[in-house]
Amino acid sequence: MNTADLGLPVDVPSTALFTDQYELTMLQGALKAGTAGRRSVFEVFTRRLPNGRRYGVVAGTGRVLDAVENFRFDADVLGFLRERAIVDEDTLQWLASYRFSGDIWGYPEGEVYFPGSPIMRVEGTFAECVLLETVILSILNHDSAIAAAASRMSSAAGDRPLVEMGARRTHELSAVAAARAAYVGGFATTSDLAAGFRYGIPTVGTSAHAFTLLHDRERDAFQAQVDSLGRNTTLLVDTYDVTEAVRTAVEVAGPELGAVRIDSGDLLLVAHRVRQQLDELGARDTKIIVTSDLDEYAIASLAAAPVDAYGVGTQLVTGSGHPTCSMVYKLVARAESTDAKAPLVPVAKKSTGGKTSIGGRKWAARRLDEYGAAEAEVVGTGPVPGELADRQLLVELVKGGEVVAREPLDVVRDRHAAARANLPLSATQLSRGEPVIPTEYVQGRSGS
Repeated sequence: MNTADLGLPVDVPSTALFTDQYELTMLQGALKAGTAGRRSVFEVFTRRLPNGRRYGVVAGTGRVLDAVENFRFDADVLGFLRERAIVDEDTLQWLASYRFSGDIWGYPEGEVYFPGSPIMRVEGTFAECVLLETVILSILNHDSAIAAAASRMSSAAGDRPLVEMGARRTHELSAVAAARAAYVGGFATTSDLAAGFRYGIPTVGTSAHAFTLLHDRERDAFQAQVDSLGRNTTLLVDTYDVTEAVRTAVEVAGPELGAVRIDSGDLLLVAHRVRQQLDELGARDTKIIVTSDLDEYAIASLAAAPVDAYGVGTQLVTGSGHPTCSMVYKLVARAESTDAKAPLVPVAKKSTGGKTSIGGRKWAARRLDEYGAAEAEVVGTGPVPGELADRQLLVELVKGGEVVAREPLDVVRDRHAAARANLPLSATQLSRGEPVIPTEYVQGRSGS
């Protein structure tokens, strides 16, 4: 059974109000002006990566597809809009039958992106496309930020698995999305059961300090946990004295003890001491898991430590200092009239201060060097150069209002691993730097 199709209480019946009011007032104005039906092209992109990041990660695409399908103005939503007099009655009547009937193209989820990459392209009438701006940006900005942080952390961790455990550090619904994005970025498991139920992500969890404190003795707590969960469980050993706790843990569980978890102190030093002690006690196969407010830099600093897995919470669900990707949703082309055959003309805001954009319906391709590694992100309008025809990045996600590109989350996760591996080696450096490959623009005719 595909649990993603079940729906959960954490889902909402309609995503239509996950928007800003000016989307609806623009709709009302366009309906009155007779321009609402003009064929239009909106694109999602970012002008720059967060400071110090070398690449971005596309995440949340699957959630965007769900949101577009659930973008419906039911009776309760329409009643709210009517009560607040947010739009007039004619606009309410139009919204009552709203269904997105256009096309959406985008970078496949898990792919990497760079400044100017047309991460998603939404095509249809102005009226039906403009309403989707906020919900699309809300999802992509959040999930891509989490996935980018997760990617950096998983790169720093190497072959050591990562556990996502940030549910208590963010909004309860954001926690589910964050766990999904973390899995895309390379995390192996999550502690959040809603994410496991909703998306099929493997879940893990044993006990916290409260379980040890509940019992009269640490030994009693360890014995209770082993009796309940078996010798392969993970025992938390830093409630009191770590050395004594490790000794007790092995006495209780034997050398078959699955793992010990360290959640405080100088993790590098403590991990070495615990590993030595475990080996001396005969528990050579017992693993060491470390937690305690880790980020990619802390994980990298533990590369030489005898650590087997990491648990990450706060820094992951906050994007490790960059909780958004600053993606924007801009109209880049529109028809000259409401005639379905009217040609598209490029449009763009003229602005200073770094908020410039390039008009025209765009394609994107990634050029490779002689060794097969990415060397440039090529973005253009008009015909695609022949040498890049088989390197195009955008795929069709929605056709005529119907989703055509749903895929299992494991496919997305594997795609990201492959995309990251195809970048130059410097992409995984944690030192500050520019995007690992440049973005090149090819100007052509707008195209329709």
